Amino acid sequence: MRRFKLMVAMALCMPMLSAAAGDNHVSADADMAKIEAGDFTMGSNKVDRSKKVGEFGAAKPWYQDEHPEHKVKLNAFMLDKYEVTNSQYREFMAKNNVPPPDRWMETGYIISMKKDKLLALDVEELRKAAVKVFHLDMDTRAMSKEDLLKEIDKKFITIDKLPVTTVSWHDADAYCKWRNKRLPTEAEWEKAARGTKALEFPWGEEWQAGLSNTGEESWEYGAAPVGSYKTDKSPYDVYDMAGNVREWVADWYKPYPGAVYKSPDFGEKHKVVRGAGSGGQGHYALSLFQRTAYRGYLDPSTRYTDVGFRCAR
Repeated sequence: MRRFKLMVAMALCMPMLSAAAGDNHVSADADMAKIEAGDFTMGSNKVDRSKKVGEFGAAKPWYQDEHPEHKVKLNAFMLDKYEVTNSQYREFMAKNNVPPPDRWMETGYIISMKKDKLLALDVEELRKAAVKVFHLDMDTRAMSKEDLLKEIDKKFITIDKLPVTTVSWHDADAYCKWRNKRLPTEAEWEKAARGTKALEFPWGEEWQAGLSNTGEESWEYGAAPVGSYKTDKSPYDVYDMAGNVREWVADWYKPYPGAVYKSPDFGEKHKVVRGAGSGGQGHYALSLFQRTAYRGYLDPSTRYTDVGFRCAR
């Protein structure tokens, strides 16, 4: 493993390989949904009648920062149908020589940018790497080098389609700008998720288990490949807005106009994250976090395994 770890370090220090040929700064509009101009209902007037907030160790009172429900008028905009994937972010890295997400070191995905380094390993080293780095769930002791490389490549293909995570707000902002896009505002994200009928969840008014990736189902990396849950689709055909990973948006965490609730966390110190991640704390908590009006917030410099993003234009 020592030589393999050295290989990883070399991959990080050497100039990154160029991604696919061509300069695809602006992805096709086919991968974006158009959200028409007009009014929508933002926030909620819900009240916590369950008194379970302490049971789940919530950092803030339930629903209070969503008050009051109010009308917001937005211009038309475009929003990515899917969360930004590892493969898309890899292109950004390759062309801008930026540091990789920490998650890529944990999964071994960083080596997808330097596959020639895998070819340099002998079969015994590759067997060790297959188990200890890529976590192949199979007996590798009798596998040939060719078979090992095929299985590792399958891992890369799977991780390609996962939403990129362990990226800060600043990382996400830089990526969107490189694509000639931007992070969506909090209002844009919520309208895209709930439509003009103020839906409680992207699919409707009632919470149902299994309609989105909340961690109740088993995915090797926690998150599922983007768009895996056809039921987690908003009225505008935007996917994974109730589950998979939480998403950075442009706004600072501040009270809505007319709000009574006061939080010491309001101000220009935390950025809003929207949507639910693939880790929950039971039925009630999951339904709370999956709601289209739910607001989360984080220090913009932090990086989490269940926080990603999508871009707007």
